[in-house]
Amino acid sequence: MTVEEFEEFYAQAVARLTGQLYVMTGDLQEAQDVVQEAFVKAWVRRGRLDREGQPEAWIRTVAWRLAVSRWRFRRRSADAWSRGSGAPGHVEPPDPGHVVLVDALRELPPQQRRTLTLHYLCDLTVEQIAGETGLSGSTIKTHLVRGRTALAHRLRDPRIEEAPDV
Repeated sequence: MTVEEFEEFYAQAVARLTGQLYVMTGDLQEAQDVVQEAFVKAWVRRGRLDREGQPEAWIRTVAWRLAVSRWRFRRRSADAWSRGSGAPGHVEPPDPGHVVLVDALRELPPQQRRTLTLHYLCDLTVEQIAGETGLSGSTIKTHLVRGRTALAHRLRDPRIEEAPDV
């Protein structure tokens, strides 16, 4: 991949990948950071990315792994804070328009959230998700079914009664 090809690829993919990682992580700033870091790693190996044929999947996977590593680091730091002198200050809640969906997604196990994101936001097939995550096709299908069921239950508005059958 030449410098110009990489720049074009970056321009076409960065917003899409950032949106996908935002859904996976629930944190826009984190998504922006890990996608940028993944692109830096991709720049160094851009010649091999072209031969592998799926540079976007590679960057998405690297960004996801970076996000998981950062989450683990923050968790260890938070544990240290709680054992230490005090916790960091109050953080404002997310925009009210996104609260319900983000909360519902955060309640899902990480692998279900990632699978749903790859399928619905990234528009990947079960086989493509299996290839990217290293899970079997049947495991991906199980995550999709369970994730959809859990989201449907969490996003149901209790104020709306179901219409009785006529």
